[in-house]
Amino acid sequence: MSNWRLMLATWIVVAAALASAGVGAQEGGVVRDIEVVGAQRVDPDTVRSYMRVQPGDALGPRSISNALKNLFETGYFSDVGIDMRDDVMVVTVVENPIVNRIAFEGNRRIDDETLNPEVQLRPRQIFTRSAAERDVRRILEIYRRSGRFAASVEVKIIELPQNRVDVAFEIEEGDQTLIERIVFIGNRQFSDSDLIGEISSKEAAWYRFLSNDDVYDPDRMSFDRELLRNFYLSEGYVDFRVVSAVAELTPDRDGFILTFTVEEGPQYNFGTISLENRLSDIPDFRLSFLLKPQTGEIYDREQVSETVNELVDAVGDSGFAFVDVQPKSTIRREDRQVDIVFLVDEGPRVYVERIDIEGNLRTLDQVIRREFGIVEGDAYNTSKIARATRGVRNLGYFRKVDVSNERGSEPDRTRVKVEVEETSTGEFSIGAGYSSESGGLLTLRLGERNLLGKGQQLALSTTLAEEQNEIELSFTEPYFQDRPISVGGDIFRIVQENDDVGSYDLERTGSRLRVGYKLSENWNQRWRYTVARRIVKPHASNTSVLRSSTTSSVVGHEVAYDTRDNRFDPTSGNILSLSNDLAGLGGQARYLRTDVRGTQYLPVSKKPPVTLALSGRVGVIHGLGKDVGLVDRYFLGGRSLRGFESGGVGPRINEGTNSGIAIGGNYLATATAEAIFPVSLSADDLGLKARIFADFGTLTKVEDDGLKQKFLDESSIRGSLGFGISWTTPLGPLRLDFAWPVMKEEFDRDETILFSIGQQF
Repeated sequence: MSNWRLMLATWIVVAAALASAGVGAQEGGVVRDIEVVGAQRVDPDTVRSYMRVQPGDALGPRSISNALKNLFETGYFSDVGIDMRDDVMVVTVVENPIVNRIAFEGNRRIDDETLNPEVQLRPRQIFTRSAAERDVRRILEIYRRSGRFAASVEVKIIELPQNRVDVAFEIEEGDQTLIERIVFIGNRQFSDSDLIGEISSKEAAWYRFLSNDDVYDPDRMSFDRELLRNFYLSEGYVDFRVVSAVAELTPDRDGFILTFTVEEGPQYNFGTISLENRLSDIPDFRLSFLLKPQTGEIYDREQVSETVNELVDAVGDSGFAFVDVQPKSTIRREDRQVDIVFLVDEGPRVYVERIDIEGNLRTLDQVIRREFGIVEGDAYNTSKIARATRGVRNLGYFRKVDVSNERGSEPDRTRVKVEVEETSTGEFSIGAGYSSESGGLLTLRLGERNLLGKGQQLALSTTLAEEQNEIELSFTEPYFQDRPISVGGDIFRIVQENDDVGSYDLERTGSRLRVGYKLSENWNQRWRYTVARRIVKPHASNTSVLRSSTTSSVVGHEVAYDTRDNRFDPTSGNILSLSNDLAGLGGQARYLRTDVRGTQYLPVSKKPPVTLALSGRVGVIHGLGKDVGLVDRYFLGGRSLRGFESGGVGPRINEGTNSGIAIGGNYLATATAEAIFPVSLSADDLGLKARIFADFGTLTKVEDDGLKQKFLDESSIRGSLGFGISWTTPLGPLRLDFAWPVMKEEFDRDETILFSIGQQF
């Protein structure tokens, strides 16, 4: 029932009561007493106080009308009557019932836990029809936001003893109302398909079963207007505007047609680009090279925003906590150019009043707060906030991270608002492969990357194969004793069984301790100590020279420089590392190993987004007073050189029936070039990406006086070409690679097809 109908019904009741009261009421009479009839929960004195009529007051139609109105407005009564018996006012009330229980029926798509907080009626509260109708409207709004515009809700009242009721909302959910078609009017420079790729709403399609982007949402449509504007501004259309955005139901009411009417206007170029630096302590030349826009290029608002961010970061890193960078634009429409002056000045002094964190249902606040370089009371610093945002994203615990500012209680105070959306941190990973030489391979990993919401990592992994079994248990505490020091440990056992003629078995059992810390914002260092027992068991008597049983005690460290924008899905930045391992502080192994690795991520294009990843590795191991043992050498192939079997490249024994046994090498070098791009069919919906790659590598040099057999050893470069796909699934990234050798030696072993699902570390 709508509000006007409720008001009409109320006044009808009031009018009827007035008519009844008017029989015994005399203009100018005096009320001697007030008698309340029918009150059960509400005290009679309380009823009298609501009426605002007291014994001794003059009585008339207006006073009776006001008394009735006041009683109805309390919401406690469903009916009120007033009757005069001589000079006694008799007030008869019928109380509204009390809600005993709230129930939802027929809701399969939206559960009770979602609907309960949205309704205002609560058990032990007074039931009113108007409150129930407001709740109905709210439930319908929730269903419409989920795309179910055909939903209907009916309130069912079940009367109970003692004037109590059960309230049941009977819901008919209906089908989702999907977006049947998206139409653009007025677009001449870009096709409909181009513009659909820029907005978040999508037309209904079978492959969008894992997303709801094809469900009509008014808020999403408003967001699409801004996305269209951002797109056109990045393409130089400064005068662009969305004239209208309309959603219409199809005639059969089973879908929506979205229509965007736009005005593109002419395309503009950058005109004069200049810098106005009002900070005397920073010379202009330190900031001028950060200006991205170039005169004559097509105007791009993203370049302007990126320049502002880089100027703010550069000034902030120079010690200026308060900086204000404003791009002043002058549009010259006759020349179709935009002149921009980047004004750099000292900004208002603003301090962090509070850091509010929302959306972390499982992750503790302190896990997020420790990524921030500032706390409440510190000077607000944009560059530190940006680095903190990247740090929270790199934790890998959240699907979405948004950091924004809100006005504080004072003009010089700001509140930092951190909104996160958690993702699954439990891990179930599978890796599989097959080749004619090694047979089938299955890798299982169970882990939790955010144990108890504290950011701790616990994992159990095992590999089951025809020729290798492996099990490892690892634990990592990222903030030991509430300090930015990572401490962890591993226990492992590896049994590698080679069933080929003349091969050997390898057993490794040991443990490892790890400690890591930051040297600066982008530099970090890790130390490790590993002790292991290694046993080599030859299968054939004429390879008994390979037999060994040694213990290794290895101290190692790694220094890394990391500027990647995202640790899990990088599109820009690089990571460089140098590591050393020294064996000899106990045990029989004696060597020094050095590894240098590096990867550069380059954004090649924005539309479509293509990332080029260039990586390389160089490794050298030297024996200290003795030869490097078989188990300590490098092996190449598999994931390290796609197109070749794991251990399929490098020195091999070449004598008798034992030909083909990989014995590893002391010198290793690899290089990879990989282009990564989304699959156009559903890149925005399913996270499906493709890549093409070229892998190159070499492994050579064996120093082993005890190895009497001759061995094949070629230092030539091996190479492969291939392609792969990856898909972000609820279980983690799925990855499948195919590659074919294009540069190889006759004794090299061909590839194992690699398949994996789940985040690997």
